[in-house]
Amino acid sequence: MPSPRSLFDKVWETHSVRELPDGQTQLFIGLHLVHEVTSPQAFAMLEEMKLGVRYPQRTFATIDHIIPTDSQLRPLADDLAEEMMVALERNCREHDITLFDSASGRQGVVHVIGPELGLTQPAMTVACGDSHTSTHGAFGAIAFGIGTSQVRDVLATQCLAMEKPKLRRIEVSGKLEGGVYAKDVILHIIRQLGVKGGVGFAYEYAGPVIEAMTMEERLTVCNMSIEGGARVGYINPDEVAFDYLRGREYAPTGEAWDTAVDWWRSMASEPGAPCDDLVTIAGENIPPTVTWGIHPGQSAGVNEPIPNLSDVPDADRPAFAEALEFMGFRPGQPIAGTKIDVAFIGSCTNGRISDLREAARVAKTGKVADGVRTLVVPGSQSVAREAEAEGLDQVFRAAGFDWREPGCSMCLAMNPDKLQGREVSASSSNRNFKGRQGSPTGRTLLMSPAMVAAAALRGEVTDVREVL
Repeated sequence: MPSPRSLFDKVWETHSVRELPDGQTQLFIGLHLVHEVTSPQAFAMLEEMKLGVRYPQRTFATIDHIIPTDSQLRPLADDLAEEMMVALERNCREHDITLFDSASGRQGVVHVIGPELGLTQPAMTVACGDSHTSTHGAFGAIAFGIGTSQVRDVLATQCLAMEKPKLRRIEVSGKLEGGVYAKDVILHIIRQLGVKGGVGFAYEYAGPVIEAMTMEERLTVCNMSIEGGARVGYINPDEVAFDYLRGREYAPTGEAWDTAVDWWRSMASEPGAPCDDLVTIAGENIPPTVTWGIHPGQSAGVNEPIPNLSDVPDADRPAFAEALEFMGFRPGQPIAGTKIDVAFIGSCTNGRISDLREAARVAKTGKVADGVRTLVVPGSQSVAREAEAEGLDQVFRAAGFDWREPGCSMCLAMNPDKLQGREVSASSSNRNFKGRQGSPTGRTLLMSPAMVAAAALRGEVTDVREVL
């Protein structure tokens, strides 16, 4: 009887073209997603090498990083942003690549539109010139971010040379308490394992808490795998994934759908499949979580204090001291009650319709505190339409939030949405690095969208459970 196998092994072997002399695998890429920031140089390299795009039907493009969220009228006010838009439009036209621009009605953050259009499917390999491509692993895809030269390679050959990571299974047991979200789960995992804990690993998320999650919650968890150092993060495909995909634009139909589902099921990890490491986390012990430092592993439960130096391992103390100095915090200080200047709800981590619904549920309980600047940015035009059909935009506006057009916005601030000076941001995005949100001295506190909404109403970090 054959030994049980993991989804990771099956997908890797299915897409393996050959083993290279240096031990890497030449891996076929089933879906390639591009955007306006990391693709212009890649297309320019193709032109210099007199190469075309090998499989243009497997590449899809969108505009997200640099597009403004207040007005998207062309030409854009930022000349460089307009130049990048024009370059992507030209390259897609010349190479017969489908582009989801604003006029298409399907534009949005690349890791939001891939799933919602049904492009992302189980047992695929997915690559994109963006570090949070691991998002797509929520469907049981093996998905990873790549650099510009690798974008060129995929365009030209539909393959990548990669070293196969080891596999760590992370089981989240029990059940989450009310007011605890998928964002809290992944922040807690990164806090426990560290931002370098996943280096050299693919993460397989499993257990009752993961299985009970909706598809959009699973996308949030897999999105931040890279923040824990993992190359890949995935969840085995099941009825939740199939139900989500059924009827979407690029999903199979008719008999092809039934065939696809049978194959997807067969690719899931089998009971007893080996892994290189196993971690178990108790879901009932996960609190609403807030970062206090300068990377996503520096976090605490909303009702916990920032650690004391004696609680920090020796190897982590220099980074601990650097974070406290930059953030202006002190050891043992409560994170709850920290004053905020900006509240940002959006990004490829938390810009989906369910995120907006939860944030709106909080927003309708009050008004934005005086002096707090707010941005609510849907992850795509489709999300915006759905939210507006449900009246969520009106809920936010009535509470004093600024409802915006789709884009990456303040997640990385390659557009006009930026922190100013030493502003403190409550953010539903994925990174709290120095300068990440547009100001070299700006400070970012990562949390769930509901927690961001609660902070906006109170003007300070607040346990969302008190508001709800």
